[in-house]
Amino acid sequence: MSFRTNDSQQISMFDSFNVLTEREQKALVRSWAKVFAEEIFPTIDEERFSVLYSADKASRPNTPVNIIIGALILKELLNLSDDEVVENLMLDFRFRYALHTTSFDEQPLSDKSLSRFRQRCYDYEMLTGTDLYHGCVTELAEKTAKLMGLDGRIRRMDSLMVEANIRKLSRMELLYRCVSKMVLYLNKNGMQDRIFPMEHYCDPDDFNRFIYHSRSTDTDDRIAILLRDADLLLEKCNDLEDVTEYQLLVRCISEQTVVEDDHRRLKTKADGAMSSGIMQSPVDPDATFREKAGKEHRGYTANIEEIVGQNGSVVTDYQFEQNNVSDSAMLKDHLEKMDEQSEETIMIADGAYSGSDNVDLAFSKNVKLITTDLTGKDVDVVMGAFEFNEDGTEVLSCPAGNKPKSCTYIKQTGICQASFAKDVCEHCPYRIHCHPKTYKRVCKVKVSKKMRERARIKANMNTEEFKNYGRLRNGAETVPSILKNVYGVNKMCVHGKLRCKFFFGCKIAALNFRKLFRYRKGLGHYAPNPVLAG
Repeated sequence: MSFRTNDSQQISMFDSFNVLTEREQKALVRSWAKVFAEEIFPTIDEERFSVLYSADKASRPNTPVNIIIGALILKELLNLSDDEVVENLMLDFRFRYALHTTSFDEQPLSDKSLSRFRQRCYDYEMLTGTDLYHGCVTELAEKTAKLMGLDGRIRRMDSLMVEANIRKLSRMELLYRCVSKMVLYLNKNGMQDRIFPMEHYCDPDDFNRFIYHSRSTDTDDRIAILLRDADLLLEKCNDLEDVTEYQLLVRCISEQTVVEDDHRRLKTKADGAMSSGIMQSPVDPDATFREKAGKEHRGYTANIEEIVGQNGSVVTDYQFEQNNVSDSAMLKDHLEKMDEQSEETIMIADGAYSGSDNVDLAFSKNVKLITTDLTGKDVDVVMGAFEFNEDGTEVLSCPAGNKPKSCTYIKQTGICQASFAKDVCEHCPYRIHCHPKTYKRVCKVKVSKKMRERARIKANMNTEEFKNYGRLRNGAETVPSILKNVYGVNKMCVHGKLRCKFFFGCKIAALNFRKLFRYRKGLGHYAPNPVLAG
C-alpha cells in the first residue's frame, strides 16, 4: 500500500454540503463539526506517517491519514467503537463535514481501516522505538494552545494511575492461566503428543472446576499439580523459545517459584520480596503492581503536562509508563527531552516531583520548578540560612553568621559535619533549630546543601506568591478526573503498554479538542488568578 496525501481539502461546487437547507447548514455550523473541520483537521501532518507505507506509487493508495487520525479523535470524543465511527461517517453529515469527505462518492473508512493503522503504528514503534502518534498529538496540542492564545509561560503537571483491563489473580490462578495457555497453543498447532496427560486444560470449564469446584482438595495439592505440569511443559517445549505462551510460562515460573532440593515450590517471604514488576496477568504481561494512597493498582501510570493561561488550558505533552515508575523519574525524563526555553517557564507540580536534582535540571532548561509540597524528612526553615561553598562540600557560616572551626564532608551521603566552639553554640538563639550535638570542647552540626535548599523552599511556601501557584496547580487535578470519568482510561479495551498508550493519546487529543470547542463557543469559565494576571 503506497502513501499519498489527501488532496480533498476544499468544498467543491458539487459538494453535498450545498444540498443542505439553510436551516441545516446553520445547525451544522453551530456544531462541533465546524470547529473540528476548520481548526483541527487541516493541521494534521500526514507526512509524519509516510514511513508506515510503501514508496511504490504503483501500488494501491492508502486511506487518507488525516481522515484516520481525525476519526480516532472523534471516536474518543464521542465514546464510539470502530464500527460506530465507520457507520457515523456514512450516515452522519457532521462526521463527513468534520473530516472533509462531503465531496467523496464513497466514504473512505472501512471496518478494518482504524485497526490496521493502529497496528502499523505499534509495529513501527516496536521496530524503531519511535512513537509517531505521540508526536502527532503533541503537535496538535501546541497548535491548539496557539489558537487559544496560550503562550506556554506557565505549565502544570500531574500524574494518574491507569488501571489495566485485567482481573486480580491469585498465585494459583496465575499459574493455571500460564499453563493452560501453553497447553492450548500446543493443541491448536497440532502438537497434541506433548500435552499428555494435561488434556483437561483444553476444556473451557476446567478453570472453574480446578479453581472453584475443588474445595475438598487442599490448595497446596492443587498448586503442586500446576507446578508439576509446568515443569513437564518446560521439558517438552524447550524448542519453542520464540513462542509467546512459552515465554509467559517461563517468566511466571521464574518469578513465582524456586527449586529447593530438586523440588519446585512457591516463593515465600523468606526467599525475598518479589518486585512490583512481576507479571500480574498473562493477558497483559506489561502491567505492573503499585500501592498508592492505601489502594492497590495493577497497570500503568501517566504523566500530564498542561499549559495554562487566562483562556483555559491544553495538555501539551504526556508520558505513559508502567506504574512502578515514580513521578520524579518521569519529570526528569521529560526535562531531559525538553529543549531549552527561550524565556523563563514556570512548571508547577506537587511534592512527588520535588528534588534538588530535578530543580537543577529544570534550571538548565530555563524552567523554574515549583513544587507545592515536599516529600521526605521534614527540615527546619532556619537551616536555609547556612552558607556553603559552591560545590556544597564545606560550611562557610551558620544562621547566626559564625564560621566553623572545622568541617568534614562525607561524600557518600553529601552531608557536612561542621564543628563550632562550644561557648558560641550554647548561647546561640538558633540552637533549638540546628540541634547541635555537644562534646567537651565543640558542638557539631550535620547539614547538607540539599537540606538547605529544602529549608528555603519550605520558607518560600508561606509567601502569597507561592500560595497563588498552589491554587493554580490545583486545576491540574481536573485532567485525571476527566480522563477517568468522561474518557474511561481505566476501561480501555486493549492490553499491553504500546496499545494502551496509543488509546491514551487519542483521549488526550479528544480532551484538547473539547477544550478548544468550549473556548470557541465561550462556554468555559476560568477563575481569575493573580499569577496569570501578572
